[in-house]
Amino acid sequence: MVKFWHALLTAGTLLAASAQAQSADQNELIRRGEYLAIAGDCGACHTEEGKAPFSGGHAIVSPLGTIFSTNITPSKQAGIGHYTEAEFAAALRKGIRADGSRLYPAMPYTAYARLTDEDISALYAYFMQGVKPVDERPPQTALPFPFNLRISMAVWDLLFADDKVYQPDPTQSAAWNRGAYLVQGLAHCSTCHTPRNLLMAEQQSQLLKGASLGTWYAPDITAPALAGKPHWTQQMLAEYLLTGHAANGATAGGPMREAIDKSFSRMTDEDRQAIATYLLPADAAAPKTPDVRRLQPVTGDDLPPTLAALSQGEQIYRDNCASCHNLSGQGQNGLPALQNHPVLNKPVADNVAMAILDGIWPEKGQGMIGFAGSLNDEQIADVTNYVMQDMGHSQVQITPERVRVLRAGGDTSPLKLLARLGMGAAVVALILIAFWFRKRRAAKV
Repeated sequence: MVKFWHALLTAGTLLAASAQAQSADQNELIRRGEYLAIAGDCGACHTEEGKAPFSGGHAIVSPLGTIFSTNITPSKQAGIGHYTEAEFAAALRKGIRADGSRLYPAMPYTAYARLTDEDISALYAYFMQGVKPVDERPPQTALPFPFNLRISMAVWDLLFADDKVYQPDPTQSAAWNRGAYLVQGLAHCSTCHTPRNLLMAEQQSQLLKGASLGTWYAPDITAPALAGKPHWTQQMLAEYLLTGHAANGATAGGPMREAIDKSFSRMTDEDRQAIATYLLPADAAAPKTPDVRRLQPVTGDDLPPTLAALSQGEQIYRDNCASCHNLSGQGQNGLPALQNHPVLNKPVADNVAMAILDGIWPEKGQGMIGFAGSLNDEQIADVTNYVMQDMGHSQVQITPERVRVLRAGGDTSPLKLLARLGMGAAVVALILIAFWFRKRRAAKV
């Protein structure tokens, strides 16, 4: 009898230890999933300011119309609580929801397709067990016809989607492969930094070579561009992903500022360094003296002329910008310099105009107010062109008409016009067919 109770107690102890180990493993899986959700920047799109995490409703303005993000909490009524892990994986990798309908590629499933099964499992564990369910349905996306027919996305996916999981390159280092996995997958960098074709698919031949986001411009982040002027190093890139600032004078604004605040700055140092290693594989081609800003003090010869001789752009700069950025654009009181700032080296002036229109507001640190309410389109263009030319030594200019487009939210997609033309042609064809049938019937009578 004693042996029986001893065996029973031993079995109970072993079962308890096993359950405790399984619980610890599950908690670790959930924590890992939470980190992956941060690296994937899921909160940026699925969390609306002032609302519960991941409850959706964030408005994503696209060239085809406004897309509202979905509730991805484990709510069975309003969220994804009824998803199996296989259905969750299909949504992430293939853009197919549990009910079989298609997601719009505003959800970067074309990038998340690179995720491993292990990372999918960790994300599933986090969203099902680490997120509080919210029984609130966000607004429904209602794109104009024919884009409201989600079945059309099946054709788009067949043409452009690739659901192949990332395969490490054995000729590269572990850091390079980790960076490639993050850039191509979780961080979905190509979503912004790769130009798109007429059907809104990424042009793989121009991968990461820069693209307009409608308002802001995502610059070329290929290795040749980063090694050029203003020169980047791996350390600068890693620092930029952490703080939004780099030693070459770069400062983040717009969508990149948001990505840094909500995702990159919360990743590990190792992962930020891995991203830098992948984007800029080696510093061997770097000049011995990095092309960092070299600011010279203002001398008597540099003093401004009389106000009457100032251009309209310079007058606006003096009235609105000089108190923070200095008359010569050298920056003061900890605010960034504009002289030779990397943003002034871009092929378009959109980012400068957008910063002036909307301002820049990081979650931490000093921000910049926007002037959309106090300066008109012509004034924004004038001061943008002054900064681009006189402080960035760039020939790139912007027109008041372009500023007007940026203020309104950016360009619209030609797909809308093409769809309307197509619908018009279809209506005309139907009328002609109906007329032909009517005429044929009358002839028989």
